[in-house]
Amino acid sequence: MPNTGLNGPYALDAVTIDRVVTWKSSGAYALGRSDVDTFYVSYVGRSDVDVAGRLRQHVGKYAQFKFDYFASPKAAFDKECNLYHDFGGPQGVLDNDVHPARPDATNWQCPRCDVFQPATGARR
Repeated sequence: MPNTGLNGPYALDAVTIDRVVTWKSSGAYALGRSDVDTFYVSYVGRSDVDVAGRLRQHVGKYAQFKFDYFASPKAAFDKECNLYHDFGGPQGVLDNDVHPARPDATNWQCPRCDVFQPATGARR
């Protein structure tokens, strides 16, 4: 099983989020549960501006989270895409309904697939 490369796991509750996610920053995260030495990823996500705020939206839905800060929204997007592909991706193993979305007004490409590639002959 791949490693998330994220910090944690931590209990997914408001008190723990406030204690461990102390910077307002771009970040990526994985939600799920652990047993002994294995963290089972059920959902992956990111925030372009406030990872703690985004994690609070998931309280009560999952038992635990892992996260890390990233220096830019683009870096957080790349990490979320990599997590999505590492832990289920298009096979539908994750609770994510679709591939991670890129922010409006960007032309960022997924580092792992061609989901955002323009169609052949498309104008840019």
